[in-house]
Amino acid sequence: MADHEVLIVGAGASGIGAAIRLRQAGITSFAVLEKATALGGTWRDNTYPGCACDVPSALYSYSFAPNPSWTRAFAGQAEIQAYLESTAARYGVVPHLRFGVEMLRASWSDADQHWEVSTSSGPVTARALITGTGPWHEPLMPSVPLDFDGPLFHSSRWDHSVDLRGKRVAVIGTGASAVQFVPAIQPLVSSLQLYQRTAQWVLPKPDHYVPSAERWLMRRVPAAQRLLRAVEYGGMEALGVGFRHPAVMRQIQRVGAWHLRRSVRDPLLRAALTPSYTLGCKRILMSNDYYPAVASSNVSVHPSGVASVSGSSVVGVDGSVTDVDVVVLGTGFKILDLPLASRVFDAAGKSLDDHWQGSPSAYLGTTVSGFPNLFNLLGPSLGTGHTSAFMILEAQLEHTVAALTALRDRGWSSLSVRPSVQAAFNSAVQAALPSTVYETGGCASYYHDANGRNSFNWPWSSRRLRDQVGRFSPGDYAIRSGVEVAS
Repeated sequence: MADHEVLIVGAGASGIGAAIRLRQAGITSFAVLEKATALGGTWRDNTYPGCACDVPSALYSYSFAPNPSWTRAFAGQAEIQAYLESTAARYGVVPHLRFGVEMLRASWSDADQHWEVSTSSGPVTARALITGTGPWHEPLMPSVPLDFDGPLFHSSRWDHSVDLRGKRVAVIGTGASAVQFVPAIQPLVSSLQLYQRTAQWVLPKPDHYVPSAERWLMRRVPAAQRLLRAVEYGGMEALGVGFRHPAVMRQIQRVGAWHLRRSVRDPLLRAALTPSYTLGCKRILMSNDYYPAVASSNVSVHPSGVASVSGSSVVGVDGSVTDVDVVVLGTGFKILDLPLASRVFDAAGKSLDDHWQGSPSAYLGTTVSGFPNLFNLLGPSLGTGHTSAFMILEAQLEHTVAALTALRDRGWSSLSVRPSVQAAFNSAVQAALPSTVYETGGCASYYHDANGRNSFNWPWSSRRLRDQVGRFSPGDYAIRSGVEVAS
């Protein structure tokens, strides 16, 4: 018999959500492996100045655990981390957490019908494996020489021991993290050299402090919080229409162009900050203070990539050489290099990486043919440009928990998605993507994998995602009960 009915890898929002839903379904024989010493995932790791959510707070939470106490319309890192910690405690999953335990390898045993897992604290077995390691996990380091004499760190590994006051700082990258931390550090530094390989669209952020009276109302009148969540969901869904109809997105793009014109008076700088692609082709960024910060007298924008960092200098692709004291990398994450893909093996000894060959794919972003009783949270082909990761996660958890409950209640030993079902789903995704802004917007983005295939995006509405991903249909799976395969 396996040590656990279910093993969850990762104690971020995905792993905590999975643990809560398992307990609610009466599945209590499970453990959550977390290699760090605290829960929280990306919200534990990303502590850079200005770190906050770019989805409205009311949507950025579990639907079954609404938080009436958000102090901002778009919550900051510390509040989100505190929410995850309090929710884990409130729903009784803390005793299931195994901190400081890293999963090293997981192999499916066809003979024993369970997962054999090697960890940093020893071997363990489980009937089912849930991966909750997320796409915002491993920092993406630039592929240029980084031989710097001073402090150099990635934004997701912020070195708070480095005092930036009065320093000459270089920031490499202008993505979602940089848009948040550049305004936070710009007033402190003597000079900031911003290396921008690609200009980004930045929309105004409808953020504000939530008054105590409003928070009191949310606590006392749950229907008010549900209404707020519904209104914000509707607004984000309206934006989502543009991703599927690029002509609509080009109209919304005018807001970004107006925001840039209003904030940056220098025509040369404004030209350097003006993107050449359609809004939504890359991740949409929102900020009210990024453009004013970049337009400040102590900031120099280099519309160029970086060739190397050597000694005390940053060398741009354009040949510029700038001496600095500190280098901050805002270069994002290995979004499609799923952290555990090289560590999870089928019965024949082939890893997920071996199967995928650079193009991750799964059925409904969740299950992979040949890997029985494996469920990947926030997996491939589920990313949207406009909605909350919690909504995606909860749809997957509906599917996953229904499958695990069926395993337990119907006496099945394993289930594996049929190859034809997985292939049909991914063919439909790839057929729907070409008309979206992700593919027609004229940019290169992290949505595309090593083979140039869009392995990240969901091409339809989030309502369809909720309905389709959340539904578990046993007929989609090859099911084993004992040694017999159900037809």
